[in-house]
Amino acid sequence: MTNEFVLEAITREFPESVISNSEPYGMLTVEIKKDDIKKVIHYLKDSSLEINFLTDVCGIHYPEFPEKEIGVVYHLQNMMTNFRLRLKIFMSRENIEVDSLTELYAGANWMERETFDFFGIKFKGHPDLRPILNMEDLGYHPMLKEYRLEDGTRTDKDDAMFGR
Repeated sequence: MTNEFVLEAITREFPESVISNSEPYGMLTVEIKKDDIKKVIHYLKDSSLEINFLTDVCGIHYPEFPEKEIGVVYHLQNMMTNFRLRLKIFMSRENIEVDSLTELYAGANWMERETFDFFGIKFKGHPDLRPILNMEDLGYHPMLKEYRLEDGTRTDKDDAMFGR
């Protein structure tokens, strides 16, 4: 199974869903429309492609792109051929909700809970969407890039010591 073969199968089945594709480090990466992600993953799992293992679900945050500020990345794999695939979806901060994959993959339960916990992405249809690692009353999502990495008011730090 090749990247070209899988990409052609996805674009043939869902021509309006594919936004872009690339192959960083040889891994096929496809950006999909947010509303179609569950259909595409269901097709990949149940078709002859047999991409039936959900390796990971994680969030990403790009505050410099308001229309694509929040993203979800899905890593999938065919265990028989060792073919790996990355699917990405993006959304604005106002519409931070996507369909849950717990109906397709039982392992998505904890991955989606962790993504919700750290990025605030809500997964529609998730059976138990609550924080998994952070305290319930934390009040914010720690992986969002909402705060400066360094305190600009510090005077006790010499930037020359850090190669700057």
